[in-house]
Amino acid sequence: MSAYEDTATAAPPVGRSSRAALLALTCLGQFMVLLDNTIVGAALPDMQQRLHTQLSGLQWIVDAYVLLVAMLLLSGGVLADRFGRKRVYLAGVAVFTAASVLCSLAPSIGWLITGRVLQGVGAAALSPASLALLASAYPVPQQRVKAIGLWAGISGIGLAAGPVAGGVLADAFGWPAIFLVNVPIGVVLLLAGLRVLRESRNPSAPAVDIPGTILSVFGVGAMTYGLIEGGSRGWTSPVILGSFAAAAVLLACFVAVEGRRVAPMLPLRLFRQRLFTAANTAMVVVGFALMGSSFFFSQFFVYVQGSSLLRAGLQTLPTSLAMVFVSPYAGRLAARYGFRIVVTIGLALAGLGLLTLGLVHADTGYGNVWWRLAVVGIGFALTMSPLTGAAIQAVSPQEGGLASGISSTTRQIGAVLGVALLGAIVRTRESGGGSFESGLDSAFIVAGVVTLITAVFTGLRLTRSDPT
Repeated sequence: MSAYEDTATAAPPVGRSSRAALLALTCLGQFMVLLDNTIVGAALPDMQQRLHTQLSGLQWIVDAYVLLVAMLLLSGGVLADRFGRKRVYLAGVAVFTAASVLCSLAPSIGWLITGRVLQGVGAAALSPASLALLASAYPVPQQRVKAIGLWAGISGIGLAAGPVAGGVLADAFGWPAIFLVNVPIGVVLLLAGLRVLRESRNPSAPAVDIPGTILSVFGVGAMTYGLIEGGSRGWTSPVILGSFAAAAVLLACFVAVEGRRVAPMLPLRLFRQRLFTAANTAMVVVGFALMGSSFFFSQFFVYVQGSSLLRAGLQTLPTSLAMVFVSPYAGRLAARYGFRIVVTIGLALAGLGLLTLGLVHADTGYGNVWWRLAVVGIGFALTMSPLTGAAIQAVSPQEGGLASGISSTTRQIGAVLGVALLGAIVRTRESGGGSFESGLDSAFIVAGVVTLITAVFTGLRLTRSDPT
């Protein structure tokens, strides 16, 4: 039973004021995690200049964090169930806060990447534990749905705040300031959490799948290394070919191990359901195209159009604002018109928006750019909630939390691959004599084409499997 579903072993009932305090703390914790997803992008140009790194270094700054979140997210939920949601939540906050300090003090790109890895570990514990704490405090289903809706909506403001906060802080104080902003938030969460949060756990929770976790981290990590470093080392170099071979072997071992375990972190049997498989396949593409393209938004405005860091942060806002405003309505639209229609329209819009971004150049006025970013945001906002809903609908009610966790994991895996692969496209174009601008055009077009193909796929496949 997942952290999201368990109520039998929840903490004793709490009063309205205590629930409000718990809701505030869990929202603030998730806000910090989501803020870190977008605040870093605004500071990437400053990092590149001050740390004297190339595009591959920037890719690692982003992917080191996302990779660890993706691969440890499901294990974090199991840890919270097994050892206590409050304990794991506060431990995640402590690790995330300490790692943020390390990032801000990093003297080199290597130290910064190390800090980002630790941030990912903290976020992978903090995020599922915060939702599990919330679910255990609201045992009545209707109240729980409302609380989780507030949790998603309030914490989601971090997505919109990130580009602006990153631009302001990096422009005024330099890139280390974007990590220091996490410190006061983390301190407040720790001090208040020790007093407000109540412990709850699920004694019957399965053991952590250590072999599966290790194999998945190193398998996807090896693939990511090959994609990021292939552009500089050469796609046929022994190191790159070896990394892809290692990735294939490790991921094959992961599938074999998961197929034999009694309580695997990723139950492969769920993928026998067509709806579940289609939803998670589409979610990989959402992460790929959204994170992979947004990685370059600030770089485009700074390096191609000559904007300042602050202005670039503001210029990227249409995408995140569109997602914040449209996302709450996506689930309602899916309930009324069906997952397939809403997701297909969303992917089509996002794909077309990305294709039009591939036609933007240095002399294109912002009045002809912002709406393209907004279309991308609207499109992806229409996909994420319905895709998660489709994955949950495909499984039994007892596995709804697990399905939600897998959906988040597949999106994060797509994000890792998007930053790596679209970055590789840009580097390959540059190594062939093309400009950074032409490389960006190619990356946006590839992301758009992949998204449009996926729109066709969901239109055909995003339906419930026939009973067997």
